[in-house]
Amino acid sequence: MKPATSRDAVPRPLLLDAAEATSEPALRERLADSAHRILSDLVRGGAALGWVEPPSRDEVVELLDRVLSAVRAGDAALRLAYVDHRLAGLGYWLRYARPTHRPHADLEKIAVDATAQGLGIGRALTGSLIADAREAGIEVLTLDVRGDNVGALHLYRSLGFTEYGRLPDFVAVGERRYDKVFHMLDFRRQG
Repeated sequence: MKPATSRDAVPRPLLLDAAEATSEPALRERLADSAHRILSDLVRGGAALGWVEPPSRDEVVELLDRVLSAVRAGDAALRLAYVDHRLAGLGYWLRYARPTHRPHADLEKIAVDATAQGLGIGRALTGSLIADAREAGIEVLTLDVRGDNVGALHLYRSLGFTEYGRLPDFVAVGERRYDKVFHMLDFRRQG
């Protein structure tokens, strides 16, 4: 008989920033493969990550290149969570490009491997990205989430985000429609 295991027995995720995770070409190549696997599996399972069909590896490489370029320019943060030397999740924010919105950034993706969900990885990634945004001088960090994503809505509220708007039935997945829910974390009000 196998002994029962608890969530306490699961190793804590190792969080790396973009520079740490891409310091060598081999690491960057593995990142692309792992990120593609996670994102494709999640979208295939119905996750709300902006794709209707799983993204191709080339799409994920293009996304990572765009985010890494923005990180180098000081306009983004990318965080990666590893458990047992395996990518378990990733997330990033990007500063708004419009000149009048430059003090602000949008948290665009938080993705946790389905096998690692419920272990606090999404919370750890989001918390690190919030800290990165604060350190970068971001005034308001925004995000949007599909209205049926109850877990994400709870997570963001628990981390201090407040809802500031909703577009009913805005997100189209085939014939299904979902609300697009907007949240913000205003660092100016936190002192």
